[in-house]
Order: sequence, then structure tokens, then C-alpha cells
Amino acid sequence: MHFADGASTKCLDVLPDQLPTCSDLNTSAFLRRAILAENPHLIVFTGDNIFGFDSSDSGRSLNAAFAPAIEAKLPWAVVLGNHDQEGTLSREGVMRHVVGMEGTLSEMNPTVVDVRDEIDGFGNYNLEVGGVEGSVFENKSVMNLYFLDSGDYSTVDSVSGYGWIKPSQQYWFQITSRQLQKAYKSKPQPQKESAPGLAFFHIPLPEYASFDSSNFTGVKQEAGISSASVNSGFFSAMLEAGDVKAVFTGHDHLNDFCGELTGINLCYGGGFGYHAYGKAGWARRARVVLATLEKTEKGEWGAVKSIRTWKRLDDEHLTTIDQQVLWIKKSTS
Repeated sequence: MHFADGASTKCLDVLPDQLPTCSDLNTSAFLRRAILAENPHLIVFTGDNIFGFDSSDSGRSLNAAFAPAIEAKLPWAVVLGNHDQEGTLSREGVMRHVVGMEGTLSEMNPTVVDVRDEIDGFGNYNLEVGGVEGSVFENKSVMNLYFLDSGDYSTVDSVSGYGWIKPSQQYWFQITSRQLQKAYKSKPQPQKESAPGLAFFHIPLPEYASFDSSNFTGVKQEAGISSASVNSGFFSAMLEAGDVKAVFTGHDHLNDFCGELTGINLCYGGGFGYHAYGKAGWARRARVVLATLEKTEKGEWGAVKSIRTWKRLDDEHLTTIDQQVLWIKKSTS
């Protein structure tokens, strides 16, 4: 969202006739419209939630940025980007402020078993999506959401550019994924496949550069992919774990594509905020993700059978574009 000081923070890269009246308030208005249109069960903010450089008070900016989600009384979750901490709060301070806010499911960091050192970053956590009450899946997580702090900028003197997901975070992800998969495949109602997982972080992986116009849905209209200049191996970690079906990132405002690479969909959320670089005449946008449950032979709600996505444009009609299927369950059990 790149939120700063509200009405006094003007828009970037909009049409000339929009400039006099456009501000952070347009970002809030878009969020409210999107919430009304989709009535989501969860809202995920994928970093650069505020633009610290232009925020006079980071806490106040965070409160205003997430206000539409709180007003709607919807649960919401956050990962940090590379600009959130550039104001009056440190990176840790931003996340501490977020986890104390109303309605958020965000967490500072997990309690990691078998990890001696503290996990890198702030905002590494997972959320389990429980099955329908009264069904055989009531006490199982039918979908797992992983949130990771991809950092801001490189902390290695010999490496320039953006940050990346560190080994401690990868290890946490691996043991968490393994535990969740074991539980899902155990009694009661043991499943043959793993429950699908979705991962959320801000800075795209180097593997996002694997696509061209023939094998993704959406647009790629930046000079490149603004990933870290080193490959930390997190894509390989997800591939080996086997449960993550899609990754959602922010960071590149003019890329909004989604493409599949060896069974994992790599997706951008799409440029959302108005006080962020964009493209005049190219509507701000938000990605929507829908998980659909299957019906069992007894007519009860069962496991997740498919995951789909599309984008909403902030135009007159909140136009829906680029509908696609990310994953379909292969078998019933």
C-alpha cells in the first residue's frame, strides 16, 4: 500500500486529472471497495504496507493503512517489505505494533523447536485453516498458510541489493511443513495427499525470472525481477517439502503475473497503493484467492479440492481479470 500520512500524501504515477485530489485516501477507498466486492475470509498484506520515508509517524500510518480491514471486522495478516521500517519505528517495532492491533492474526515469530538461534527477521509464522465444524475435517488443517520475512536489503558487505529468506527461516518452514503434513496424513481421517500450502512474502524469488509471455497469466512490464542478487534456495526448499502450491509476493508494482514452475505457482499480488510507483492509466489492482472445498460421499464438506485466483481492478466497475486455476486435488480419499 505504501501508506504514509493520509490526505496530505499525494499519489504517484496517475493521470493528470487525478493528481489534484488523489492521495493515500484513494488506497483506503480501493481497499474498502474490494472488501465489499469480495467479502473475504482473510486479508493478506504483502509488505511495504507503509512507506516509512514519507510517514511522519509510523504507528499512526500503520493504524490508518489497516483501518479498512479492522472496520470490516475481518481477520488480516501481514508480512513486512523493504520500506516499512524506514520511518519512526524499527523493523521489529513495526511488527510489534502490527501484532498488537485489533483483528490481526499476524505473529512476531514462531516458537521454533530444535532451532538454537533465533529465527531471522520479524513476522515468520503459519496459520492453519481448519476444516468445517461438524465434519471429519473439523480438527485438521485443510490448508496451511506460511508467512515469511524476506528482509529489506542485503546484510552481507560483498552482496548488494535486496534481502532474502535466510537458512533459519527455511529450517523453520521445513520442520513446520513436515509436522503439518504428518498430522494431515494421520488419524482421524488420514489423507493420501498433503493439505495444500500457500506462502506469502514481499521480495520475489530469483525463480520469478523463469517466465516469458508464453507461460504466465498477467503482465510483466518492468525491466526485470527485483529479487535478491543471490539465490538462497527457498524455492528448492518448497519444492522438496511438496505442499506449497502457490507463492504470493509484492515489491514489483508493474508486474502482476502468475506462472507455474515445477508445480509451484509464483504470483504477484499486483500494484495496489496510490503512493507507490505505478503506471498512469494502468489501474491499481488486488489479487483474490479462492479455495473451494469438496463434498464427501456422505455429503459432508471435506478437503480443499481447488484453488483459483483472479485480480480486481480499481476502476469504475471493479473489473475482474485473469481468472486462473492454481491447483486441483488429484485424488479423493
